[in-house]
Amino acid sequence: MNILVINAGSSSLKYKLINIQNESVLAKGNCERIGLKDSIFNYKTQNGNEMKVVCDLKDHMAAFIKVKDALTNENTGVIKNLDEISAIGHRAVHGGSFFKEATLLTEDVINKMESLIPLAPLHNGAIIQGIKACFAVFDKSVPEVAVFDTAFHSTMPPKAFMFPIAYEYYEKYGIRRYGFHGTSHRCVSARCAKLLEKDIETLKMITCHLGNGSSIAAIKNGKVIDTSMGLTPLDGFMMGSRSGALDPSVVTFLQEHEKLSPRETDEILNKKSGLLGISGISTDDRDITIAAAKGDKRAILAHEMLVYQITKYIGGYIAAMNGCDAIVFTAGLGENQPSHRKNICSSFTYLGAQIDESINDKMVKGKEGKVSTNNSKIDIFVIPTDEELIIAKDTQKVVIRLLNTKN
Repeated sequence: MNILVINAGSSSLKYKLINIQNESVLAKGNCERIGLKDSIFNYKTQNGNEMKVVCDLKDHMAAFIKVKDALTNENTGVIKNLDEISAIGHRAVHGGSFFKEATLLTEDVINKMESLIPLAPLHNGAIIQGIKACFAVFDKSVPEVAVFDTAFHSTMPPKAFMFPIAYEYYEKYGIRRYGFHGTSHRCVSARCAKLLEKDIETLKMITCHLGNGSSIAAIKNGKVIDTSMGLTPLDGFMMGSRSGALDPSVVTFLQEHEKLSPRETDEILNKKSGLLGISGISTDDRDITIAAAKGDKRAILAHEMLVYQITKYIGGYIAAMNGCDAIVFTAGLGENQPSHRKNICSSFTYLGAQIDESINDKMVKGKEGKVSTNNSKIDIFVIPTDEELIIAKDTQKVVIRLLNTKN
């Protein structure tokens, strides 16, 4: 069974064609700058075919047509025709209270997803654009499935997901903590349990998805009991361009004194804050690392703030679970910034956590393994995330259920 996994953004479209039997990636790539001048199409196959071309991708439908043509091309394709694609799995960011598991896409499901756009305005609208374009390009007989980032976090208890505002707003609007990056947290927590050769239902684990967008989850006995992102992916600690949690009065103060509309405020907090806002340099941590090494004070401050905020979340979750067996680092920063991992974990030596610096420094660029010493009382891992494989597996389960229902 070949499953096409799609992750659509407002001007991008990432894709992977996965043979789910052996979990191999037949082809993958990205469509960049959709709707803009000089769009870029990237394509790479398992057997080494690779292309990067500048082209005209006026919308997501044009991007899907480009993907379809590349996959079936006589010279560069990996399948003869689209009949070899059994299903399509879409990454969906916000499932609200509607969706707690992967779901077959129907008109009703899409309508519910559209009602959630205000909760993830940077993501859900773009994802729905991608879904509708995909429906238009691929045969309707191919089942399409939405896999929700929020689903893995649906095990949180009310004491963790409720906000201390008037209860009527929860009842009226569903305002609560939902959490995000669920497929990533699920992926690396399951992998960590395997590496430890222990049942995940016996473990207390903290998973740190650290990238341009970041979140941390406390996973006890295989279930999320708390996570850093909240109603939207803006909550938590500082990220590439997002502020993370703030005193709510900061928002009203800025709106009053800068005469900002809600939309303008949202733009500042989502796109002009975080590492970019503090450093004044970039959203990319690599750029800030270079500047910090040269003594740039704001770059150094940005890193100090990031490490400090992450440390506080991990410490809080250790307390919430009354202990911790393992800490996992994943995603762009988590997998490739040894200094962040070292500085974060140095605050937990009082609990017996010890990083092996020589191993930690080498654990980058897709490498997987334990970076703690043999006598560390908390196991510390770097585990590359594979959200696409999780999406493909969930899509397969939905398709199998669908076939069993029909039979």
